[in-house]
Amino acid sequence: MPNIKKDIADNFGNRLRTRVNGLLIQEDKLLMIKHRMGENSHFWNVPGGGMNYGQNARDNLRREFLEETGLHIEVGPYLFVHELLAPPLHAVELFFEVQQVGGQLLLGKDPELGDEQQLIEEIRFLNLDEIKTIPASEKHAVFRGINSLNDVRIWKGYFNFENNSIK
Repeated sequence: MPNIKKDIADNFGNRLRTRVNGLLIQEDKLLMIKHRMGENSHFWNVPGGGMNYGQNARDNLRREFLEETGLHIEVGPYLFVHELLAPPLHAVELFFEVQQVGGQLLLGKDPELGDEQQLIEEIRFLNLDEIKTIPASEKHAVFRGINSLNDVRIWKGYFNFENNSIK
């Protein structure tokens, strides 16, 4: 069985990464991906990933969305930035609102990882109540205290989270 935590640290850790993330809301549901983080450990986040050098943020987000979900998107307004500092991971994450313009939802993969290392387990649209039932430790910090899916659409600026609260 692969050592997922080691694979994550080896592939994504001990360096600063710039990431792009897309918020796709349809019929009051947010598209989220369940990532495998170890045996009996999961992490829910919206589609997105690391930026490639020489490719702008919007093109990177379109690429990541297609790889992970099979969906073609139009990248809408830039919303906010979140900084994650949880050694060995350090990421500056840009969040955008997106709209689906084509494709069919499917379970994608991360090309940086081999077949045995794939982290994506599930992808689906979740309503607010479903998001709230996910334990805080198993979802991205920006979704831990929301009271409406519109909360993340109206945030502007820089955020980092300590003790699950906006700093």
